[in-house]
Amino acid sequence: MGPIGDANIEVDMIVQNVGSDGLADFTFTVSRNSLNKAVKVIEKYKKSMGYQNIESKRNIVKVSLVGVGMRSHAGIASKMFKCLAKNKVNIRMISTSEIKISVVIDQKNLEIAVQALHNEFKLEKKNN
Repeated sequence: MGPIGDANIEVDMIVQNVGSDGLADFTFTVSRNSLNKAVKVIEKYKKSMGYQNIESKRNIVKVSLVGVGMRSHAGIASKMFKCLAKNKVNIRMISTSEIKISVVIDQKNLEIAVQALHNEFKLEKKNN
């Protein structure tokens, strides 16, 4: 991630998996405005990084539930994931913190995901 940081590209979410073949799959998100720059930086350092291929996706979005104690309230993440699965929304990445649970999904599913989560967590706007 050194070259990405050196290029002043802000990284949001990071996931690393190692397969049974011993190869690592390293995935991270950047803003759409930084995507082309990030790809160019990574391609420039291909030899020193030693990766086999690079893929980039533009049509993804991040959806988050935000609130105090998200990590400590048992079942919130599970409820979120079940809600999205019930609505056939595939989760590509997950990130959690004390105040936020975020998922990366395909952009085409944004509206249904937001509406489903809105309904599941009873986030109706109250009129005063």
